[in-house]
Amino acid sequence: MTAQNLLAPFKKIRVKAALFVLLLLFSVTAGLYLITLRTMNRRILGEVIKRAESLCRSTASAAGYSISSQDLLGLDNLVFKIKSLNPDIEYIAITDTDGKILVHHDISKAGEMFRTAEGNLTRRDADGTTMTDVRDASGGRFEIRSPVRFVDRLLGAVVLGVNKTVPVAAQREARRKMLIVFGSVLVLGFVSSLLLSSFLTRPIQELSAGVTELKEGRLSSPLRVYSLDELGRLTQSFNEMTALITVQRDELGKYARELEQAYISTVRVLAAAIDARDAYTLGHSTRVAKLSLELGRDLGLSHAELEDLEVACLFHDVGKIKIPDSILLKRGRLGAEEKKEMMRHSEFGAEILSKAPSLFKYIPGVRHHHEWHDGRGYPDGLTGDRIPLAAAIIALADVYDAVTSDRPYRAAMTGSEARREVASLAGRQFNPELAVRFVRLLETKSEAIDRERE
Repeated sequence: MTAQNLLAPFKKIRVKAALFVLLLLFSVTAGLYLITLRTMNRRILGEVIKRAESLCRSTASAAGYSISSQDLLGLDNLVFKIKSLNPDIEYIAITDTDGKILVHHDISKAGEMFRTAEGNLTRRDADGTTMTDVRDASGGRFEIRSPVRFVDRLLGAVVLGVNKTVPVAAQREARRKMLIVFGSVLVLGFVSSLLLSSFLTRPIQELSAGVTELKEGRLSSPLRVYSLDELGRLTQSFNEMTALITVQRDELGKYARELEQAYISTVRVLAAAIDARDAYTLGHSTRVAKLSLELGRDLGLSHAELEDLEVACLFHDVGKIKIPDSILLKRGRLGAEEKKEMMRHSEFGAEILSKAPSLFKYIPGVRHHHEWHDGRGYPDGLTGDRIPLAAAIIALADVYDAVTSDRPYRAAMTGSEARREVASLAGRQFNPELAVRFVRLLETKSEAIDRERE
């Protein structure tokens, strides 16, 4: 597993944690923003209404004398100043007791009857001041009416309409400042959540990497303890467990190596015992194993494959245990039936190995080391690449050692004669590629021996 693949799950956990915190922070921030904005709008609107009521009452107080003295010019000047200084006031008018407009911020409406807006009466104060909530397509307004009195005599009323929406400029400015504040909080919260999630997932990531390395046998040093909390204690426990497992693994490895050496030694003894039944084959299995390993190394087989090949070589004639001495030790050539019985030794060997599951992997090399590349071998008549590689290698080494050893019925061939014999059987008895490699390997070895002798 690559480092990128290993870290991928924790990157997802980190992102999920950060996104969760961000979502929570965004929800809280958005809620606070809306609540603050609504509260601010209500507060500003309240202040606007209070100011409008104050203006309406003060105008009514100042208008009493002017109405009684018929000073309409003074009233008109008062209304004009109030309207010009307060852009959120939609209209302001002073009427008589019959509702006739005495002065209006719009001079053209003087002398008309004031049309009272329809709406909900929301408040009536003790001094007679009322406020009506008027709703229309423009967003609505509050209409405030204060009575005009002079010397306890009712002379008319001051009517003032104020837009009940928060002034746009004030709203935009407040919203801009709030967005800056809450946006900064959101960014700071996101960065903090990333740092927090990284801090929380780092020990878990360290533990996961340690478990993976321990599983693959690559853990070389204790994990770093980042804190003294539960995760820190878990990391310490993991380090202690890892140290114990490492010691036990080394001891088991030592025992396994000793057991393997004892096993190989037992196999060698067994192979020597098999070969010793016949003086002419003494040491045959060991020599076959040596030749096969040289070819296996030339082919680039792994260490484990070479070990299995060596054991298969030592076992390749184990089936001869079941061959009667009358056939196995016969000094002359075998008869047809005797030869047929001798040929069964590869099947007998496979049958013996099948008694132990741990030996199953050596059966292909033992059973098929007398198969021919062209299919004329035994016991199953396999051809070409259907013959297991170990069996094909053993076949070459087996024949070469046999023809270079004395037999009761013939003398041993020389090395060059045996190499030519092997080469002539390439493509028929032997895999042609393996035969070429094997002959070249033997020639190289012979040339090296000749140079040493010189």
